[in-house]
Amino acid sequence: MIYFVEDDRNIRDLVVYTLSTTGFEARGCEDDKAFRVAMGDAVPELVLLDIMLPGTDGIQILRRMKANPATASIPIIMVTAKGAEFDKVKSLDLGADDYVTKPFGMMELVSRVRAVLRRTSRPVVESSDEEILTVGNITLNLPRHAVSVNGENVVLTLKEYQLLEELMSQPGILFSRDQLLDSIWGYAFHGETRTVDVHIRTLRKKLGDGAKHIQTVRGVGYKVAE
Repeated sequence: MIYFVEDDRNIRDLVVYTLSTTGFEARGCEDDKAFRVAMGDAVPELVLLDIMLPGTDGIQILRRMKANPATASIPIIMVTAKGAEFDKVKSLDLGADDYVTKPFGMMELVSRVRAVLRRTSRPVVESSDEEILTVGNITLNLPRHAVSVNGENVVLTLKEYQLLEELMSQPGILFSRDQLLDSIWGYAFHGETRTVDVHIRTLRKKLGDGAKHIQTVRGVGYKVAE
């Protein structure tokens, strides 16, 4: 189930119809009140969340969901106004998995939904030494999807975790921003490499002392090293 929270009925109905005809089950919600009712009926696999909503806006809803352990792991794609870079950056900082900018093409939206869902579907397997990545004081447990620094658990968003996993899987290897965009987001991001920088910044903040292992190569990208 995918919920689309959007106050414009025409856009809401079109997106719900498109998702429904491309293999998804979808439901539209005109505001936060309707969204709360829907959440009481069933927990979705993904939420499409417009920022400019009457009453409680999308940023407030995003913040609330990420602060609640029961909904924090639900992937969220934000819908932003054209050119509203502040809203995009703020959404990513708060834990959104992706964003689309109005006006958007329906097939682009479907592609982004599929990309996010692919990356949030993770099989549960038994742990082994080969599935534990360690660089300095950072430990990443692949089957448990868990990260710790100096033995203390660190809570990351999905994209932050995926970035860290990508970097730690090949210590010392330099990844360009474009490589990380393609690998983590799964499609061309039209040169918006600031997305990577924003996630790296929030990742470093959460890693605390472990942040020293994420190194910036100016003008190129990032790597993880001792």
